[in-house]
Amino acid sequence: MKAKRGGVCREVSIIPKSKVPKIQILPVIALVLLIGMLTGANLFALGACSLLIVFQLTRFYANHWANSLSVERQVTSSELKIGESLVVGLRLNNDTGYFIPWLFVEDLLSERATSQPNRALEVTGYPAKLYFFRPKQIALMTYQIKAIRRGYFQLGPTILETGDLLGLHRNYRVASEPHCILVLPKLVPLQGMNIASRRPMGDLHVNDRLMEDPTQMVGIREYRAGDSLNRIHWRATARTGKLHTRIFQPTCIQGAMLVLDMHRETNPDRNEPVRTDLAVTMAASLAHTLYLLNQPFGLISNGRDAADRVRQVRHEGDFSDRSSVRADVEMNAKSSRLRPVIVDARSGPEQFAEVHRTLARLERTDGLRFGDLLLETQNRLSRQLSVLVFVQQVDDSMALALGLLRRRGYAVTAIVNQHEQDGQQDSAARLVAYHIPVFALPDEEAVPIVCRDMLLAG
Repeated sequence: MKAKRGGVCREVSIIPKSKVPKIQILPVIALVLLIGMLTGANLFALGACSLLIVFQLTRFYANHWANSLSVERQVTSSELKIGESLVVGLRLNNDTGYFIPWLFVEDLLSERATSQPNRALEVTGYPAKLYFFRPKQIALMTYQIKAIRRGYFQLGPTILETGDLLGLHRNYRVASEPHCILVLPKLVPLQGMNIASRRPMGDLHVNDRLMEDPTQMVGIREYRAGDSLNRIHWRATARTGKLHTRIFQPTCIQGAMLVLDMHRETNPDRNEPVRTDLAVTMAASLAHTLYLLNQPFGLISNGRDAADRVRQVRHEGDFSDRSSVRADVEMNAKSSRLRPVIVDARSGPEQFAEVHRTLARLERTDGLRFGDLLLETQNRLSRQLSVLVFVQQVDDSMALALGLLRRRGYAVTAIVNQHEQDGQQDSAARLVAYHIPVFALPDEEAVPIVCRDMLLAG
């Protein structure tokens, strides 16, 4: 089976059905008849044999009815934007000559993704139906899914349930492979970024004067050999009778490394999933703006990649009820991964696509703390890049780790993803004590202008 990462798949092994020894019914019937003849209980033996035969026949047909159907799933898209919809279609084919009196078909969907409150997927139609199949009959089942929140979600596998008409046997079968869809985070144009100056991170120190910003003129001087003609200040030239050249503010292409804190202690459950989704939206919007500016950018986080929760799936197995089937085929609720999520800094459309998909799959975890994350990934940070940190609750250890990073020569800027009523000023004050510029992100309406006005400056 393949679990998809937004169009890219990784292999997941399928566990085959274990060989379970079957009880031979004919020797048992012969033994019952022999005991009845020896004891004179002929009617009892005949009734017992009839019951055994009925029991065997119902089990035989229940097993064959479940194995008679093949299921093929078609999905219109593997990647969605928030608000977009996709159609899921199942083609059910009875390949055999058996009549199937009843068959319950369900395409499993994550309860966490589809249930209230804060559901991520809105389902229209019925992913579960009851069918009667004639020999060689083909049926189609469709339903629609609308993306409400970003994330990585599993569709399927398809579970078949059938049984005999007497209710003696129930048979469950996993009939198709799961399909994974990726809902990309929202991209918001950042109105507050000074795009012309190419300095989107606030007050950054320019160490290397690689170029000059043609939108920020700081003065004029007399013309020198080699000056470009498009920099000549014609008014001053006409007034003085000598060529004069405009002087611009030196700047550079800075770029940024986006660092997201996704630890559960500093991103508490009471604010979820609103706060982490807001941080991801802000990070994705900044990455998109840096991509448009052709600046390098990367991503570091102590969160968990949701694709790591895709589990091994048994296509066949011994299941006692629907709950055991669901527990065996759904994505894992937890992952033991402690490695940070890292996308090295580069520029270009492929880099943005990778960062965008990684942000879509990012989830909270109780693994690496933020301070340990900075120690683990400091060798992946470049002093030529701004370090833009997204945090929610800031404790003393986090502020100290960022302060030490700043003292080592990194240009650190923090975006506090917190409302004023939840202690935004306290978190900002801890960072300002280490002379770290701080921007406020109280709600989604502030995303376009978050980089325009600094909350506090060190």
